[in-house]
Parts: sequence; structure tokens; C-alpha cells
Amino acid sequence: MHPSNVYAVTSKGQQELRSSATSISQPEIELLVRLDGVLTVAQIRQSVGGTDNAVVDGILDLLYGKGLIDLVQPDPFAASLQFHLSPSALTAADAEADACAATLKKSNYYVRIARKRGAARVRAAGERLSAIIVDDEEHLAKFLQSYLTFEGFDVRTAGSRAEIVAEFRKQPIPDLVLLDVMLPDADGFDILLRIRSHPVLKDVPVIMLTAKATRESVLKGLAGGADGYITKPVEAESLIQAVRTVLGTPQ
Repeated sequence: MHPSNVYAVTSKGQQELRSSATSISQPEIELLVRLDGVLTVAQIRQSVGGTDNAVVDGILDLLYGKGLIDLVQPDPFAASLQFHLSPSALTAADAEADACAATLKKSNYYVRIARKRGAARVRAAGERLSAIIVDDEEHLAKFLQSYLTFEGFDVRTAGSRAEIVAEFRKQPIPDLVLLDVMLPDADGFDILLRIRSHPVLKDVPVIMLTAKATRESVLKGLAGGADGYITKPVEAESLIQAVRTVLGTPQ
């Protein structure tokens, strides 16, 4: 795989990221999220520091073979207008990192990613599914609550740090958490990490719901152990499909 090659996500790849039923592996998702038709293979390798180049190239080959990405043909005219930093101003590695950071932080990135968590919690006979919605937008929380209730969940809501702690102390252990990133006195990514490190809650499926729509935030959520990442505004049908995918319930 040539370092100067540039790949973009195909329509099939976009569908994979927005279908609420992603079937590809976690490493494939993390590379697919990074590809924007601008970064070169060398920059992609740099952005996943610590991962062997051969592994990155192997995943790119898999994505290409599945038709999820395609090679971007170079535009000589556009290339002639590119401004290059002097080698004395920045090292090549720093330039690579800066380019990666800039593209990852671009806003208005839109995804609906969801993957099956694994074996569901064993429930007693007649016990209903349980969910906790962590979101400080009251109207949205009620909207989500009504749809999950219709799906057979007993739903609790929390919009602040104190309410989050209180709800997670209650029984039963939730079968699902819908977690906003931006809360008035808490950070959703921090909450996610605390859930994943908690001996009782670590296996609870978590879907991030957020208006924080950048590739960087999506990757941060996936790296923290989120089972799904849906950017706002939330569509009810897509949300329910994602919930069913993560929990492994019939579509």
C-alpha cells in the first residue's frame, strides 16, 4: 500500500456507518471513521500511532476488498495549489500529526454505528428490560423514554452527575445505557470509562447519543468501549434499530 495513496469511504461504506447495524470489526470501524478522501496512507498510519504499518495496511486492504473504500484519483490542478510548510518549520512527523488532527476535528460528521455487545444479561421470568437515559435535554429524554418503553423497557432518566450516580445505584442493573457526551456537570466519555471499569456495570451495553459530531469524538467513544455512537438529531427508527443490534434482539 503506497504511502501517498488517498482513500475515501464509498457509498457502501457510508451505509455501513449509518445503518445502525454495523457488521465489520472494531479495527475496521476505527479506520473507516478516519478516512475522508484527504488523508494519505502515511497520515493514517501516523494517526494510529503504536499500530504496526503492516496491520494498518492489512485493514485498509480488507476495507477495499469489501468495497467500503476506494482509491481517490489525484487531481494535478488541486495538487499544484497546495501550500507546503518548510521542512525547517516542522518535522515531517509533526506535519503528519497536525494534518490528522485537523481533519479529525472537523464538525458535522454524521454516523450511526452499532455493534452487538455479546451475551445479554440473564433475566428472571417475566422481568422486563431496563434502560437508563443520561441526557440533560428534557424533551429529548422524554422522547427517547417513550420509544424505549414501547420497545418493552422500564426506563429511568438522569441529567446531572448526582442523578447519574443515584440511578446507577438502583436495581436492576440496566440492560442498556443511552449516554449523552455533553452534560452540564459531567463528561460522557468519563462516565463511559467509569462504567467500563466498574466490576458490576462493565458489561452493560452503552450507546452514545451526541451532537458532538467529529471523527475525533466518534473514535474516542469507540476507544472507550461504546457499543454504538449515534450523532444528533436522533431518528427514532435508527435508534431502535441500533438498540436491537446492540442487544441482539429481533429487528
